[in-house]
Amino acid sequence: MKCNKAYRLSFTERAKDIVSKMSLEEKVYLMSGNMTLQDFAEDMKKGLHYNEVPYPAGGNEEKGVPPMMFCDGPRGAVQGNSTCFPVSMARGATFDTELEERIGRAIGKEIRAHGGNLFGGVCINLPYNPGWGRSQETYGEDSFHIGQMGSALVRGIQEENVIACIKHYAFNSMEISRFKVNVTADKRTEREVYLSHFKDCIDAGAACVMSAYNLYQGVHCGHSDYLLRQVLKGEWDFDGFVISDFIWGVKDTVEAANAGMDIEMCATRFFGDKLVEAVKKGEVREEVIDEAAVRIVRTLLAFTEADDREYGKELIGSKEHIALALEAAEKSMTLMQNRNNLLPLDRNKIKRLALSGKLAVSGNIGDHGSSRVYPEYIVTPLEGLKNTAPGIELLYDDGQDLEKAKELVKSADAVVFVLGYDHDDEGEYIAGSFSEEEGIDLDITAVGGGSDFLSVGGDRKESLGLHREDIELIKNLGPLNRNSVVVLIGGNMIMIDEWKDDVSSILMAYYPGMEGGTAIARTLFGEVNPGGKLPFVVPCRESDLPQVDWDTTGQFYEYYHGYAKLEKEGIKPLLPFGFGLSYTTFEFTNPVFTTDGEYVKAACEVRNTGGRKGDEVVQMYVGFRNSAIDRPVKVLRGFKRISLEPGEKKTIEISCPVERLKWFNPETNEWELEHMEYEVYIGNSSSNDDLLMGTVTL
Repeated sequence: MKCNKAYRLSFTERAKDIVSKMSLEEKVYLMSGNMTLQDFAEDMKKGLHYNEVPYPAGGNEEKGVPPMMFCDGPRGAVQGNSTCFPVSMARGATFDTELEERIGRAIGKEIRAHGGNLFGGVCINLPYNPGWGRSQETYGEDSFHIGQMGSALVRGIQEENVIACIKHYAFNSMEISRFKVNVTADKRTEREVYLSHFKDCIDAGAACVMSAYNLYQGVHCGHSDYLLRQVLKGEWDFDGFVISDFIWGVKDTVEAANAGMDIEMCATRFFGDKLVEAVKKGEVREEVIDEAAVRIVRTLLAFTEADDREYGKELIGSKEHIALALEAAEKSMTLMQNRNNLLPLDRNKIKRLALSGKLAVSGNIGDHGSSRVYPEYIVTPLEGLKNTAPGIELLYDDGQDLEKAKELVKSADAVVFVLGYDHDDEGEYIAGSFSEEEGIDLDITAVGGGSDFLSVGGDRKESLGLHREDIELIKNLGPLNRNSVVVLIGGNMIMIDEWKDDVSSILMAYYPGMEGGTAIARTLFGEVNPGGKLPFVVPCRESDLPQVDWDTTGQFYEYYHGYAKLEKEGIKPLLPFGFGLSYTTFEFTNPVFTTDGEYVKAACEVRNTGGRKGDEVVQMYVGFRNSAIDRPVKVLRGFKRISLEPGEKKTIEISCPVERLKWFNPETNEWELEHMEYEVYIGNSSSNDDLLMGTVTL
């Protein structure tokens, strides 16, 4: 990656020289989005969708400084008709960092073709509870896993010399309350659980950070000297620039500037003339402006001058990128249940296939908020099945007329239910927010020329399970046909306990992108062997998870959540983190656990003991049974996706830096290593039943 930190820092003196020749007004201009709220509203009224073209900020043509050109994400560039990849949660289920890096390169190329130079789509927030409506934009529930996947996307994006912006820093995992909630946590929870993956992505070279709307410890994140100056720019030595989340990310000129906010996006409300005036009044030192300006100029010069490659419009939605979107969707498919090996469906035995559920005919690629991509087409599950199994009679019914649906299901050789969520159930939520802030009057129904922008979205307040009508559909129809499959669509964990025994198989498809219907159909008929793994735990009861008030001004985040919480409390989950079945079988043998003092290593032999080629995700966990302090039973500390032919055997080694075994001591404000015997595990889920264990002493 040419635009690494060392390369970027080589532009420091040149940036300082350019900034030294600028007036105060010119420097402040660099720190401001080049739109007004009126511009934003006019775009909406013209029928342009959000961020249809890159949003500019700053720039100074006379002095050779290009503007920052912002493009949102993360399931692809939101401009034009870009390739729509599966949502990040689906890509998290692939546990494939190499694939994520390739996706980053593809997105980076399309952004360059659109005229952009920054990708605001590396979302790495950690869902405290899977009901967070926007959790489809992140990779899962585990901080280490999020950090590895996010770092891969950063590398891929910046390989095409596009600035990777990681967001939303920090503690952003509530949607309905995101503008008002004050999140609190103790220092260990902050550092070990909620900030560690941000540091991973900074260490991977991310050149931009977006602040969050919410407050942390009573201070708006965009005004937080602690988060921006002390931790990010101080302790982590971040060399890039910080941008605000849009429109409401800055609420006070002086507080934000002094805390280390470098650019107010995407419209100037509190910077611009107000910031110039604050400097003249002595409320903000000009050195603060100089520092921000140097960071901005240095970064933009480095990325602009890194190459002179041409990126033509033919890259946008290209066949190569669409094939990559399909590969990602196929690798994300997670087989949660497969009684009597019903899947894959046998083409020779299935003559009539019943398809039920409204989502079977829906181009359902995720929420309608800022991450929405507008591909040229979307393959629905019904279309995917028609294309994949043209010789099979497809009988579709939306399930609204139960008696009619019963007859259809009974007459078929197998039935597939496509059920779950869409943009009305979960996603980015803004309703009412435009008018809540003084001086803002935007009609969100005008965005994109239609009333579905941002739609309803929000958090899943009522339940983490399916809609009641979906559950009734399964319970009434599933037992009528023993060859029954549920395909789940959604952005995070969906409870299955109430109905899992009424069907044979369950396939988690997430929001699988523009080629999602193809991937679903190819998986159901065995052209693809599912190798995805759950990037979250599936509990037996919702009460096993942390409880959240989704509409609140205050939320405390405890240290434990997800699989770590259940294991600490001795609660067996319905399905463990990292779990996923296959159409073949794998055997793990001959584990070896070693350490050289710098790394802890786990190795084993993995054999494909079935009759099909398949992918497996080898996972490494480290345990802290001998700890003198309160620590998790075990945590993920490495993973590797592999592919094996029938009968093939490979020796797989995973290593974890000893640094990643340290705990954060709030008394000393340091990361400290406990000298003791650690348990080390290798296998294919977080369940002890799926792991081989040994020990190492540090």
